[in-house]
Amino acid sequence: MKRQIITIDENKCSGCGDCIPGCPEGALQVIDGKARLISDLFCDGLGACIGHCPTGAMKIETREAEPYDEKRVMHESIAKGGPNVIAAHLHHLMDHGQSDFVRQALEYLQEQGIENPLERKPARKPAAQHSPAAHSHAAHAGGCPGSRTIDFSANGKSEAAVLVTTKAPVQSALRQWPIQLHLVSPQAPYFQGSDLLLAADCCAFAVGDFHSSFMNGKSLAIACPKLDSEMDIYVDKLAAMIDLSQINTITVAIMEVPCCGGLMSIVAEAQRKAKRKVPVKKVLISLQGETLSEEWV
Repeated sequence: MKRQIITIDENKCSGCGDCIPGCPEGALQVIDGKARLISDLFCDGLGACIGHCPTGAMKIETREAEPYDEKRVMHESIAKGGPNVIAAHLHHLMDHGQSDFVRQALEYLQEQGIENPLERKPARKPAAQHSPAAHSHAAHAGGCPGSRTIDFSANGKSEAAVLVTTKAPVQSALRQWPIQLHLVSPQAPYFQGSDLLLAADCCAFAVGDFHSSFMNGKSLAIACPKLDSEMDIYVDKLAAMIDLSQINTITVAIMEVPCCGGLMSIVAEAQRKAKRKVPVKKVLISLQGETLSEEWV
């Protein structure tokens, strides 16, 4: 059957093993100095491991592969890890809407007489953890934070946002078209000698004043390292912007979810491929649009 599954570029893989913890199903192992997909049966194709790869060696492709076997994964990998691993795996499946796999996992637990950790009564949390900031970061506990369902309206942020809107239309800071990295020409005149903002797709929707805070005076390209295909094209285009368009700097704006880190890997690969070197700034944005950190890397 054809389905989405992880593929690994061995030429880019450094064998660091950072991807291993991001795959609770146990589909990955480092063998002979390279990360390997040891079984199609274990890979769910959801891409939780991609953002942990520092070299951009991992991507999702659609190809012929054996069907993912949830009960086998539970038996040979997940259940052995104990209740916390089981809970994280169940959250991972639920966050990606995999209700069929969740059902199979729960069936396995029942068949084996293993307690469902999600049915345990949660311990009372300290009051400090109920703050909006704590809620945002708690989203990372269990499951894939990039797909976890979170309702921000509970902390009143959406109502507050309405109050700060102005009557006059806000001027766009966009200087060009197109903006999607697959569509732009790396030698377009607006890239010549510019400061490039490379932003993950979700950033502009999370940050209320994205145009004024990030886009003023910059050329723009947007991409999603988890869902976009043909990452090699992105590397080549960025390298061409560095060498041929002589861009001055690259600001990479990414969300705090693990898969977004893949955008930094693409930029690092382009830097290695290019003849010139340019300063790169990494801006990390929270799920609610706050700037968590800015650093030149």
